[in-house]
Amino acid sequence: MHIVAFQGEIGAYSERAAREFFGATWQVTPCRTFRDAFVAVHEGQAHAAIIPIENSLAGSVHQNYDLLLQYHLHITGEIILRISHHVMALPGVQWEQVRRVYSHPQALEQCREFLEQRPELEIIPAYDTAGSAKLVAENNWREAAAIASAQAAEHYGLAILQRGVESNHKNYTRFLVLEKAAAAPAAPGKTSIVFSTPHTPGALFKALAVFALRDINLLKIASRPLHGSPWHYLFYLDFEGTPNESRCEKALAHLGEISELLRVLGAYEKGRVLE
Repeated sequence: MHIVAFQGEIGAYSERAAREFFGATWQVTPCRTFRDAFVAVHEGQAHAAIIPIENSLAGSVHQNYDLLLQYHLHITGEIILRISHHVMALPGVQWEQVRRVYSHPQALEQCREFLEQRPELEIIPAYDTAGSAKLVAENNWREAAAIASAQAAEHYGLAILQRGVESNHKNYTRFLVLEKAAAAPAAPGKTSIVFSTPHTPGALFKALAVFALRDINLLKIASRPLHGSPWHYLFYLDFEGTPNESRCEKALAHLGEISELLRVLGAYEKGRVLE
């Protein structure tokens, strides 16, 4: 049986993304950290990993951008999930008993407006949304609640105190699928790359112009510090099209001539959106 690794506990949003993308024939395996999920694929303990890369409210998951560069895995797919956060506690617990709320920092950020309306609550970051639900259940904490998915509440036997506490209900997370071997997507596809430019005037403009000159649509650009070189940056870029298309092949060749580093992280089919 094929194995897909994800960060978190059973009931995490990443688990749902994995099951939706791969289906029932794949086995899911939880990992404590994002790095553990990368390592599982890198060392052959899993055939694939699925990781969150950006959220429509909280922005990019910066750690995973850095890990994409450190581990030579290929992006082979993506899936986008509508994220709905719920407050949950042990059965029978009432709101007035709750003193602490646990969840992943990204989830807490996505629920900021709701939490600001309850200043009496102590907000405690945890390593995972579903892991927070597991903590509350396993420790029998009647003064604590977790913010996680409905699947987590069901799996750990918790009761939902309030549904849909995210600040904006148009809350989506984009997940990437990572494998050792590159994919050969059918059109229409998209490509993710990382590159760096010389520290000279107009260098980034020239890098982006290789796409504009060929009418290639850019979908996202993000910068991350180049470790070991203060105030120098890596640029992560997604664009429409794949390297097997002539215009994209030429754009990448042109970019390779004027950049200091260029790596194709993956070419893959555009992911479907699940509500």
